[in-house]
Amino acid sequence: MTATVRVIGISGSLRKDSLNTKLLRAAMELLPEGMTGEIVPIGDLPLYNPDIDVPEPVRRFRDALARADAVVIASPEYNYSIPGGLKNAIDWGSRGEDSPLMNKPVALMGATVGMWGTVRMQQAFRPVFQYLNMLPVNKPEILIAQAQQKFSADGRLIDETARQLIAQQLKALKELALSQKRQ
Repeated sequence: MTATVRVIGISGSLRKDSLNTKLLRAAMELLPEGMTGEIVPIGDLPLYNPDIDVPEPVRRFRDALARADAVVIASPEYNYSIPGGLKNAIDWGSRGEDSPLMNKPVALMGATVGMWGTVRMQQAFRPVFQYLNMLPVNKPEILIAQAQQKFSADGRLIDETARQLIAQQLKALKELALSQKRQ
């Protein structure tokens, strides 16, 4: 019997019609055989404050992360960095000896209407991954520039090159997660 790899998807955008949420949905459609995925919203997480008891939305978020074997993040780039809502979610998920993000395989991707394809946001994540000892899939990189041209009117990713690269990245994520399970 083949092991199933459970993936949690997180969109770094809170926008209703977000290109990155559409990208994340495309990634969930492209999961290879033996992987299951669930998108976990982060819009209801309160601002991180270690002085308060862990609120129920945070508990649900952390529980979802704990059940996952790997994480897929699709995010825009805000001010050359990680969007605040996404960083807040990572801060909630990273706290404590029982952090469900520690040592977790992760795939990172981003879409933007600009020309840089979220490269700075992805670079800003490197020290975060390092601190949490997360295991990022380094290749292929998914940096979708001029993304408004790469989705259909109904939100489907129609750029075949992007779809192929995402499928390759998810296959690498699956292999990384399975190697972690064997340890």
